[in-house]
Amino acid sequence: MRGIPTRIAVVIVYTAAMCMNGLDSTIVNPALLTIARDFGEPVSAANTVEVAFLVALAVALPVAGWLGDRFGTKKVFLGALAVFTAASAACGLAQDLPALVLARVVQGIAGGLLTPVGMALLFRTFAPHERVKLSKVLIVPTALMPALGPPLGGFLTEHLSWHWLFFVNVPIGTAAVLLGLFGVREQVEGTDGPFDATGFVLATPALGLLTYALGFGPAHGWTSPAVAVSGLLGLVLLGAAVLHLLRAGSPLLELTLLRDRAFASATVLAFLTSAGLMGVLFAFPLLHQAALGASAMDAGLSVFPEAVGLMLASQAVDRLLPKLGPRLLAAPALVLATAVFATLAVPGVAENAWAVRALMFCIGLVLGTAVLTVQIAGFADVPPPAMGQAMGLFTIVRTLGGALGIAAVAAVIAAAGESGPHGAAAPGPYRAAILTTAGLVALGTLWALHLPREAPAPPPFDDEPEARQESAAL
Repeated sequence: MRGIPTRIAVVIVYTAAMCMNGLDSTIVNPALLTIARDFGEPVSAANTVEVAFLVALAVALPVAGWLGDRFGTKKVFLGALAVFTAASAACGLAQDLPALVLARVVQGIAGGLLTPVGMALLFRTFAPHERVKLSKVLIVPTALMPALGPPLGGFLTEHLSWHWLFFVNVPIGTAAVLLGLFGVREQVEGTDGPFDATGFVLATPALGLLTYALGFGPAHGWTSPAVAVSGLLGLVLLGAAVLHLLRAGSPLLELTLLRDRAFASATVLAFLTSAGLMGVLFAFPLLHQAALGASAMDAGLSVFPEAVGLMLASQAVDRLLPKLGPRLLAAPALVLATAVFATLAVPGVAENAWAVRALMFCIGLVLGTAVLTVQIAGFADVPPPAMGQAMGLFTIVRTLGGALGIAAVAAVIAAAGESGPHGAAAPGPYRAAILTTAGLVALGTLWALHLPREAPAPPPFDDEPEARQESAAL
C-alpha cells in the first residue's frame, strides 16, 4: 500500500466511501416490505429504517467541518468510514426492528460526516485548476450509485436476503480504511477558537427536525401534529442558529463564506438544482406508474438513463470547462435542462418509452454538466483552511434543497388533486409538479450568471512534477 501515491490513494478511498454512502441512500427501499414481514412489523414502521438514516445524516452535517479542522480530515474521514462499515455489519446482523433502526442511526451519523469531510480532503489535495479532472470521480458516487441502489437492492433481497444490502459494505469499507491508513496524509488546519456549543445546540436539531418534517409531510400531511410541530420548531431553531452564527466569534458554520460571489452562487445553485432533480425523480415515476399504468419496475428503470447521462457529463466538463469557463458552460446547460424538464410534462411524451429514456438521459447530461461546473467553480477561491467549513455549508444547503424539492412536488400533487374520474389517477397533477421542478431549474439560470467567466488556471510556477504525474493518471 505504501507504493500507492498519496493523491491516487485519496481518490480511491474517497470514491469507495462515497459509493457506499450513495448506494446506501437508496438500496434499502425495495426491501422495506420484506424487512417488515421478517420482523412482523407493519410497512409504515419499516419506513423508520430510512427516515432514521436521513435524519441522523442531517444531524451530523453541521459539526462535520469543525471536526475535520480540529482533529484532521484524514482522522475524521477514516474514523467515520470505519464507524459506517461497522454499523453496516450491525444492520445486517440485526434481529429486530429497533436494533436495525439504531444501527441505521449510527450509520447515518457517520454518513453525514463522510461527504463534507471527504470533499474537503479531496479538494485540499488537488489545486483548483486540477479539479476539472476530478469530475470523473465526483460523478460516480453522486449519480451511478443511487441509481444502482433500487435494482441492486431488489436483486440481493430476492436471491440472497435483505441482510446482504448491508453486508456488501463491509469488505469495501474495510479495504478503504486500510488503504487510507497507509496511503493518505493527514491534513490538520486547526481552529481559531473553542467549539461553538450554542451553534451546535441550535443548528443540529434544526436540521434534524426540518428533515423529519420534509420527509414525513407528504405522506402524513403537513398539518399532522408531529410534522407541523417539527417543521415550525425546526424553522425557529434555524432562524436562531443563523443569527447566532453571524454574530459568533468562532461559529460552528462560517456563514461569512457566502460573501464570496462564486461560492455563494454555487451554494444557491446547489440548492435549486438539487431541489429540481430530486423533485423530478420523485414526480416522474409517479406519473409513469400511477397515471399511465406502468409497473413499479418500469417506473424505476424509466429514470435510470439519467445516471448514464450524468456519467457522460463528467467527460463533457473535463473537456469544455477549460475552454468555455464556468458561466458560459453552466448557464446554457441550465436553460437546456429547463427545456427538457418541461418537455417531460407535455401530454403524450410520458407515454412514449423511448422518448422518456432519451429525455432522462438528456437530464443527466445537461443538468450534470451544470452541477459539476458549479461545484468546481464555486470552490476555486476558497482557501484550504476554510475548505472544511465551506464543504459543510455547501452539503447542508444541497441536502435541504433535495428534501425541499420532493416536499414541494408532493405538495403540488396534493393541491392539484391526485384522483381523476372514477378514482383513477389523473396525469394533470403530476405534470404540474414536473413543471414546478422546471421552474426551480430555470431560476438557477439567473444565479449561474454570477459564476466566474474563466476556469481556474494553474499557478504561474508549478514545481511539483510528482503532483502533475499523479493528476495526469486520473
